[in-house]
Amino acid sequence: MTILIPQPELSEGHIDDYDAKELVLDGGFVVPNKTEAFDAPEINSFGNSFRDYNAESERQKTVEEFYRQQHINQTYDYVMKMREEYGKLDKAVMSIWECCELLNDVVDDSDPDLDEPQIQHLLQSAEAIRKDYPNEDWLHLTALIHDLGKVLLLPQFGQLPQWAVVGDTFPLGCAFDESNVHHKYFTDNPDFKNPAYSTKNGIYEEGCGLDNVVISWGHDDYMYLVAKENGTTLPHAALFIIRYHSLYPLHKAGAYKHLMNEEDEEDLKWLNIFNKYDLYSKSKVLVDVDEVKPYYQSLIKKYFTEKLRW
Repeated sequence: MTILIPQPELSEGHIDDYDAKELVLDGGFVVPNKTEAFDAPEINSFGNSFRDYNAESERQKTVEEFYRQQHINQTYDYVMKMREEYGKLDKAVMSIWECCELLNDVVDDSDPDLDEPQIQHLLQSAEAIRKDYPNEDWLHLTALIHDLGKVLLLPQFGQLPQWAVVGDTFPLGCAFDESNVHHKYFTDNPDFKNPAYSTKNGIYEEGCGLDNVVISWGHDDYMYLVAKENGTTLPHAALFIIRYHSLYPLHKAGAYKHLMNEEDEEDLKWLNIFNKYDLYSKSKVLVDVDEVKPYYQSLIKKYFTEKLRW
């Protein structure tokens, strides 16, 4: 279901602040490249390039085994079953910030760049965006909540296996694009040999829109359902970022774009902005939670009800 909320625009005053040294992203928007702006590092906290899935390390072995299990078990039927179950939103009733605090117990095994508690990643992303885009408060909050669906790893939410919660996402119901990380493991997925799912479009029509495409189940889709069904007033671009921020084959390799519609194209511009801060803000330098908490609580109050169904 599409929520009809006006597409946000970059505030005029913010655009005027850019100097000649700026980075133009694929979406056509600019990201400031000043001394005081967020400076994306070249290596992650383990000393490797970001999203390097071939580096030789114990961490990388864990990541590859994760993707082997994910690619085998994430099928079209499995995703439909999980969406029906978790779409009931009957696991908990709590505020956004309470959910943020639950992530202190979560570490993402699929991530080759970070092994810190997830709440630090959320705050690092949000603070980096806040620094460069001070007037786009909806984007700050989107960064804070984009990974909250990882509570699916905790007992009260079913304690799902890592492969059913984290990692890069991909469409089901059509051919698995070769740009997917560790694509070789899809050959053991039951959908791989299903004729209905083996073509480029599969069960979909070209230009049908991503809202009509089944995406592998995980924290992205779950948090999207939570936000949408609880009536958030965040703009549609925020919901797009939440649902597709792990769809790296799309926003890094350009795969599956034939399924997008015009609204998706507009929202993708914002996702391209967000992606820099989601990926490159991961650091061993921790954010002072108590210091920034009042600001983010004010945003939560602006865009959400006090308690949400999860």
